[in-house]
Amino acid sequence: MRIDPGFNALTAPLPEVEEAQAGIQKYDVEVVAVTKKFGDTTAVDNVSLRIPVASYCCLLGPSGCGKTTMLRMLAGHEFVTDGDILIRNKNVTNESALNRGTSMMFQSYALFPHLSVIDNVAFSLKLKKVAKAERHARAMDYLKLVQMETMAHRMPSQLSGGQQQRVALARSLITRPRVLLLDEPLSALDPFLRVLMRTELKRIQRELGITFVHVTHSQEEALALSDVMVVMDHGQIQQAGPAREVFESPANSFVARFIGGHNVISMEGRTVAVRADRCRIAEGIGGRQLAAEVVGSEYQGPVVRLNLKCEANGDLSALIPDARFFSDPPKVGDKVTMSWLAEDEAALPAA
Repeated sequence: MRIDPGFNALTAPLPEVEEAQAGIQKYDVEVVAVTKKFGDTTAVDNVSLRIPVASYCCLLGPSGCGKTTMLRMLAGHEFVTDGDILIRNKNVTNESALNRGTSMMFQSYALFPHLSVIDNVAFSLKLKKVAKAERHARAMDYLKLVQMETMAHRMPSQLSGGQQQRVALARSLITRPRVLLLDEPLSALDPFLRVLMRTELKRIQRELGITFVHVTHSQEEALALSDVMVVMDHGQIQQAGPAREVFESPANSFVARFIGGHNVISMEGRTVAVRADRCRIAEGIGGRQLAAEVVGSEYQGPVVRLNLKCEANGDLSALIPDARFFSDPPKVGDKVTMSWLAEDEAALPAA
């Protein structure tokens, strides 16, 4: 087969792109009143969610919250008990995984050990009977995208974990999905590589202009990546929105505690969330005040996390600039006053 020298697998238009650019297509994913039951257990409970075109969406929550089941239903690896799933306005609720316009990148990467990097990436094109020269040319486009073109002819056993992940990502993208689904793709990497790869994932998502739906248990990861951040618990969405909005204005005490960095405080008949970095340990600075006891501290570089115990509100924390903390470090057992300003409170529903 002759290859068009002007063809580029990355820039060739996908179906529906012109509609999306014209503003006709608003959402890449719509989940409509979806429930999933396994026998008597409800894993996902009447969930509705819209993910705008070309968004990076992170599903976040504790183990057993339903986030992975949600991803598997989007992929077609689990069928819904009730409700509907739409991908770019097409109802795919009863479609097979192959007919949804999605591709899934698994946590294990699952590369074929007997195939080279380029043949791993091109494997789906081989199944479609695409000629070798063309499928290798297209695979190389995606290897360049993930900065792995120089290792195209290595075997998976010759790659590091981070390199294998890049190959798995290229293999998922070569099918040109409308939506890419990622199941905890960074969990097997060391902390340094995790930060590097999340930057790469965001870059690639923006360059390709497609929607990524990414399941993670890491609050930091979700905050760094999300255009849409979805916090789940007990099979339901507790809050969905831009990452900054979810962090600064948690919808309830569960979200405030799970996202981290917040104190949930009940006083004067109200429940509020206060960011730990807005709290101080000092007498007479005005604003709100609580008596507390120091139970520990954690040095975190530019700040020290001071762990506190309050009789009425349980565990609390304050992030203190390192220079201020070490100028007069409080000791375990010290009685202190935690203070914050009223304007730094986010009102919460009563627990």
